[in-house]
Amino acid sequence: MDSKTFKTEVVPMSGKLLRFAVRFLRDDEQARDVVQEVFMKLWSRRKDLAGVDNMEAYAMRMTRNLCVDEIQKHRTIPMEQLKARNEWISNMKQADELAEQKDTARLAKEIIDMLPEQQRAVIHLRDIEHYELNEIARVLDMQNSAVRANLSRARKKVRDEMIKRMNYGNPKSRNITGKVL
Repeated sequence: MDSKTFKTEVVPMSGKLLRFAVRFLRDDEQARDVVQEVFMKLWSRRKDLAGVDNMEAYAMRMTRNLCVDEIQKHRTIPMEQLKARNEWISNMKQADELAEQKDTARLAKEIIDMLPEQQRAVIHLRDIEHYELNEIARVLDMQNSAVRANLSRARKKVRDEMIKRMNYGNPKSRNITGKVL
C-alpha cells in the first residue's frame, strides 16, 4: 500500500475510529492518541495490509485492542499507592476490631454488674484481677467449692446473656434475673 492509497482508504476512517475510541475511553484526548497510534501501526504494516479483506474492520479491531490496553494501563496501581492503600485498610480493620473489643468489653461489664453480688465479686476477682481460687475463697470467706460454683454460674450467665444480646441486637431486652429493663 502506498501513501496515496493509505490516504484514500485509511485516513477517511479517522472520524469513525475516534468516535469508537471515545465511547470506550470516555476521554477525547486519550481517544485521539489511540487513533494516532492505530494510524502509525497501520502505516508501519502497510506492506502486509494488501492481504486484509476488510480494512475498516481491521482498523476497528486494532482501535478496540489499543483502547482495552489503555484502560488496563490506567487501572494498575503504583506500588506506593498499593502499599498505602493496604496499610489504610489494615488500620481500618484494626480500628474496627478495637471498637468491637471495646463494645464487647462494655457489654460484658454491664452484664457482670447485673450479677448477684457474690457471683459478681467472684468473677471480678478471678477474670479481671486474676486471683487464684484459694485466694478468692480467703478474701470472700467462702469454701473453694462455693467459689468454683459461683464462678461457673457467673460465667454461664454472662456468656448466655452476651449471646442473647449479640444475636438479638437488643442490649436492653432482659437482665440476668429475668426482669425487663
